[in-house]
Formats: sequence, structure tokens, C-alpha cells
Amino acid sequence: MLNPREAVRTLPSYHPPLAGRAGLRLDFNENTVGCSPRVLERLRQLGPEQLACYPERGPVEATVAAFLGVAPPELLLTNGVDEAIHLLCETYLEPGDEAMIVVPTYSMYRIYMMAAGARVIAVPAGADFSFPVDDLCSRITPRTRLIAVANPNNPTGTVAAVKDLRRILAAAPDAAVLVDEAYFEFCGQSMLGARKEFSNFFAARTFSKAYGLAGLRIGALIGDVDQMCAVRRVSSPYNVNAVALACLPAAVRDQDYLRQYAGEVRQSRARLESALKASGIQFWLSHANFVLARVGTAAAFVDHMRGKGILVRDRSSDPGCEGCVRITLGPRAHTDRLLAALQEAFETLGIAQGASRQ
Repeated sequence: MLNPREAVRTLPSYHPPLAGRAGLRLDFNENTVGCSPRVLERLRQLGPEQLACYPERGPVEATVAAFLGVAPPELLLTNGVDEAIHLLCETYLEPGDEAMIVVPTYSMYRIYMMAAGARVIAVPAGADFSFPVDDLCSRITPRTRLIAVANPNNPTGTVAAVKDLRRILAAAPDAAVLVDEAYFEFCGQSMLGARKEFSNFFAARTFSKAYGLAGLRIGALIGDVDQMCAVRRVSSPYNVNAVALACLPAAVRDQDYLRQYAGEVRQSRARLESALKASGIQFWLSHANFVLARVGTAAAFVDHMRGKGILVRDRSSDPGCEGCVRITLGPRAHTDRLLAALQEAFETLGIAQGASRQ
């Protein structure tokens, strides 16, 4: 009888609640209005011949590398950041190796690490989800081969200081250290410069969030040239589809659109945090396009908001996130609607107006 590998049989399941997503989408940290009009125009220009050909990644990689200020050999376009994580696990992890994450964080780090047969070391975040650099460094061993840090972190929105990330890179020279910068556009802090100093450093960027291209599945992995050569050996030459490759240069060129959208999101984030504070709802200051808040019975809150046509994400099963929901931010009009629905939800559900904590 055919059986999957033991590592696969014991994998935790991750089934994002994607079904029935009618309404204002504040549940998956997507761009809530959509991509640049330039991308839509480029889509309209695509013809059958382009779809019949295998996609050529190289020219678009050169365009994105120039935009990010890196050399083309330092960058690999991937099928979303998920594939970047998967490739690092396949490149550097042997069965029995140790891989480290700080929890709570993005679920797919653990899943891909476990699928490679690694032992996952989950380091709990500090007080108020602060980055536990001392605890993490103290648990690095000769078996540590991969460390993944989301920065800003999902679902908390917190950031790790550059000095702390550099400390990890220095403490684990034999481990690949991934700094996942999926929410960079809402934060502004980047570690890209570290690739010149640390050969074990990798950064990931995505075009799913601020750029509004989640449906096209495209991201980028950046690192030391020699290490990226190894990663490329694992990657398929056709991992990014032709439609995504055709549209990405148009998205990258329209920085006016990106700046306007990201700026409105930051304003909306400040408005939501102010509203939560005024209502005595515990939340954590965020550097991403979402805010994590403790509302009590998260499932009832999510259901109530869905009844108002607004989708938010229940994160109460994440470590330290009991009773928490994650709320994505969009432009001003969406936030007006969100804030009105939130106040009504607090009153209807009788959510305690206790002291807020940031």
C-alpha cells in the first residue's frame, strides 16, 4: 500500500477560510480596492500567442531587481512568497535539522519546514508580542539550518529591530535566515542591505498585498548570489505564470498608485487604532496593513461583522491571541464603513470597555 512520507502524514492542516467571501474584504490583508489601472490595461493587451508560450522570467527579474536596487542574480521571482519559503526549506533543510520561528506568525513557515522533515523550534513572542531576540539566539544550535522571521509580523503587526535581526544573522552563520518583508510598503523598514554583509541572509517581498496582485501569485526572494544559485537549482524554470510576468512591470512602474494606496492605509490604521483605544479594546500597534485586537468571543464577533457585510479574520487559535481578530485596512471610504460597524458590534455584543493595551 502506498503511503506518504511520515513528515507529510503528520503535517498540520492549513485551510484558509476562502469560501463565501462576499462583502468588504478585511480578512486576508489584501489590497481592498484592487491593482493599478496600468495592470488592467496590460491585461487587456495580452493575446493568445503569449498564453501559448512558456513564460520567460529573466527580463522581468531584471526589471524588478533594478527597482529594488539589487543585481539580477541576487533575485528570483517566485509563485508568491509561499514558494520562496518552500524553496528555502528544500534547499537547506535535511530531515532532523532544526528550523526556528517566533510564534504567533505565518502558518506556512511551520508547514514547509515540517514537510522537509525538520524539527521546528517555536520561540514564543515576548510581552505584548515583542520580538524575543535573546530567547531566539539562546536556542540556536549547530543543528539550526533555517530561521524565518516575518517583519512586520503576521498576525500581530509588530516589527523586529534591525539590530536584532543582524544579531541573529551573526549568531547563526550556518543557517539560512529569512526576513519576510511582505508588508514592507506599510512599514518602510527593510533589511535588503544585509545581503552584502551576510551570505546567510534572504529577504522576501510580495506583490500580493500593497500591489493588489494576490490572484496572480508573484513574489521575490533576494539573497547572496552564490546562495541564490543553489536556490535556483530547486526552482522550476516556469514557476511564475506568463500573465503575472506580463503585468508585474506595469505594477512596479506605477509607484504613484502604490504610494497613494499605502498612504491611505496608514491613515486608516491610525484611525482604527484611535477608535479601539477610545472604546477600551485591547490592540497592538501595527506596522502593517492590519490591526490585531482582542474582542472577547472572536467567532461571535466575526459572524456579527459578516452579517454587516464586512469580513474580518478570527485569529484566536494563534498562540497568545485568545479572543483576537485581525482587521485589514483599506482606503478612507472602507474605514468609514468599518468604524461604524465596529461601534455597533461593540454595543450589540456587549464587549467590555476595559483598559486598552498597546
